[in-house]
Amino acid sequence: MADIEEAQLQKQEEEHLDVLTKSGQKTGVSKPRGHVHRDGDYHRAVHVWIFAESTQQLLLQRRALCKDSWPDLWDISSAGHISAGDSSLETARRELEEELGVTLPKDAFELIFVFLQECVINDGKYINNEYNDVYLVTTIDPIPLEAFTLQEAEVSAVKYISYGEYKLLLAKGDSEYVPYDVDGQYGQLFDIIEKRYKENTVARSLSLQKQLSRYAPISLSAELTGLTDSDKDTLAYVVKAAMVMDEIFYLQSWYSNPVLRDWLKEHAGTSELNKLKWSYYLINKSPWSCLDEDEAFLTTADSAIRLLSEENGKVNNWRGLEYRAAFPMSKPPGANFYPPDMDKMEFEIWKDSLKKDQQKEATGFFTVIKRHSESILNSHPHGNKTSATHDLYIVPYSEEYKALLTKAADLLHKAGNTTNSPSLKRLLHSKADAFLSNDYYDSDIAWMELDSKLDVTIGPYETYEDKLFGYKATFEAYIGIRDDEATAQLKLFGDNLKLLEENLPMDSAYKSKDVNAAPIRVIQLIYNAGDVKGPQTLAFNLPNDERIVNDRGTSMVMLKNVSEAKFKHILLPIAAACVAVEQQEFVDFESFFTHTICHECCHGIGPHTITLPDGQKSTVRLELKEFHSALEEAKADIVGLWALRFLISQDLLSESLLKSMYVSFLAGCFRSVRFGLEEAHGKGQALQFNWLYEKGAFILHSDNKVSVDFSKIEGAVESLSREILTIQAKGDKEAAGLLLQKYSVMTEPLKIALKTLENVQLPVEHRFIIIIIIHLETLKSILASSIAYATKSHKVCTLYILVFQLNIILNCRTPNVEFVNMI
Repeated sequence: MADIEEAQLQKQEEEHLDVLTKSGQKTGVSKPRGHVHRDGDYHRAVHVWIFAESTQQLLLQRRALCKDSWPDLWDISSAGHISAGDSSLETARRELEEELGVTLPKDAFELIFVFLQECVINDGKYINNEYNDVYLVTTIDPIPLEAFTLQEAEVSAVKYISYGEYKLLLAKGDSEYVPYDVDGQYGQLFDIIEKRYKENTVARSLSLQKQLSRYAPISLSAELTGLTDSDKDTLAYVVKAAMVMDEIFYLQSWYSNPVLRDWLKEHAGTSELNKLKWSYYLINKSPWSCLDEDEAFLTTADSAIRLLSEENGKVNNWRGLEYRAAFPMSKPPGANFYPPDMDKMEFEIWKDSLKKDQQKEATGFFTVIKRHSESILNSHPHGNKTSATHDLYIVPYSEEYKALLTKAADLLHKAGNTTNSPSLKRLLHSKADAFLSNDYYDSDIAWMELDSKLDVTIGPYETYEDKLFGYKATFEAYIGIRDDEATAQLKLFGDNLKLLEENLPMDSAYKSKDVNAAPIRVIQLIYNAGDVKGPQTLAFNLPNDERIVNDRGTSMVMLKNVSEAKFKHILLPIAAACVAVEQQEFVDFESFFTHTICHECCHGIGPHTITLPDGQKSTVRLELKEFHSALEEAKADIVGLWALRFLISQDLLSESLLKSMYVSFLAGCFRSVRFGLEEAHGKGQALQFNWLYEKGAFILHSDNKVSVDFSKIEGAVESLSREILTIQAKGDKEAAGLLLQKYSVMTEPLKIALKTLENVQLPVEHRFIIIIIIHLETLKSILASSIAYATKSHKVCTLYILVFQLNIILNCRTPNVEFVNMI
């Protein structure tokens, strides 16, 4: 026993803890563990609870008699301090292995809440001001007690106890148990378990049905008749490559997301509730609901069961440890681009220690950030901690997603070999090369110069999913047929970007001298994949790489069939419910579509690369960080409205647009805000509406409908444009945060509008079912690889073949496309 006590004391002397402020922020100071508790310093620790689903029991450990706090009392399954420089999740994994001899992968650990424990024990000699990250490990059955290997210096015994009984013992203050206030913060543990396992199945089904009802199914049509024979062959390869973008995006959202997807799909047919879970998951592509500010609609109790068979050698006739693949209730702001327990301060300290070229990689679009300690734990579970000065390191996408990107590259090379379009051939081959080299510059130039009937956008582009910094790009794909007539009509906008830049409402010192004409392509969408969850986009302006924006500008793609459907089925009904009756006649598709064009154009003008007050060059994205996406969406919207007015004043657009563009914009405000204020577009739209309302440009009437004051709208639009452009030009993150904090809120007029739309049961968004009108010869070309040619006399067989082949191609994961044979 003396040896155990000596080892324990030695460990305490060596262990240093990071000292925190009272609010939980790191101070940059670390102290020996004993001094921290002597002085009452705030610090961090982890609590790990093992919960057995089948018996509804929690695992408790009896603390060793030599412990300096709560000796010989029953306590958490496993717990420990987070040593200075260590991370939360890796500490949780390590403590469980050290104390109980149980080695689990990171997807077994679910962070359920953070608990601040403030207490004084041992006659005032031990002051515990501790922020505890509380993790839940959900196993299917209890782990056999003989499977545990207990650390004598920490644990003397373990036992299982029902969570209800344990809660009662804590509530009455049983002297054999370490006290926790079950009526306070720690009561969340029991509330979470209770809610998950005593749910009302009928009520939950109704809740999911209500969430699903906000997405009304709408059919979009597109014809393949304009494609050459070679492009018809190319299409099949490109669609398959696009499906790989789906695979990567699922992984980018969260590391256990692909496993969850496969589990939900496998069990979708077992009950009505499971069918609803799968249906809503397909829309959101994760367990978090896009229209509910990323609130989880699933829990770890709904997730996949995984088996650790390597654990079965510890006990005879034991199959092994089965656990639920976990995900957090709150969507991680860094998605799967960063370690889940990394905070901003840790990243910034590490980034500042890097060389300039490494800093660019760390904040670049095409890298993920990982931990050395995780790699060590994964490869050597019983090994030592990392000896690296900093725990974080950079991994390029080409390495992180190597297997999937190699598959996509192979498909794109095959597609490039089949097409006769020189520009499409160049795009497909250069994008395939970029997937493996991680250098996307040439492929993005090729995308901007694409001149093909078959229009393809594929790769990592948007950064909305990275809500921690807005650095990392998600993979996506959009495949469409170019509408040549509509494309020709929009040349005016791309050709006048330089004129718009020269006249932007901001100080001339901030204006760019080199603005290139922006190519605009109008397409009929036939397939999309990857980061296309939740509300669907009307258009996009790419690339986001500031190097290309500075060198060549940007290019725009307008999704005309999507825009037409949204206008008809969403915007017009919104206008009827929320816009003043006398102004509803001004809501028309031309102004709606034209403003969408100007929105995308305005992503390409205004500040991008900027000069900071100290003379250093930077970018708006890097300076505004997590505020960049919302402010950039607001800029494109409001400056797009200003740009329309300017083009009208130059007689480049008809004055008939003047009133309709403002009223159509007003209706569009209500459409975007319904996406939620956690989403960049919704947040940016709330900012605009509230600014214009404050300036008197929007008026709320006694019948709860809103109108535009045409005498004030122009001045209000220009003032907000100037405010946002100036913030971006200065790279003023503080001003950006304050602007969003003040105006990106759900004010009373917005609440009234949303309540009105809820009362009339208007869908928030649509699930698009894309109807591809396909002629028989095209069908033959696409299906020739594996199915006999369809003939005109076998219509029923043709339809069966189409469905069969589509299931093979799509694997039933993205059921948003159906082929229709038109003979």
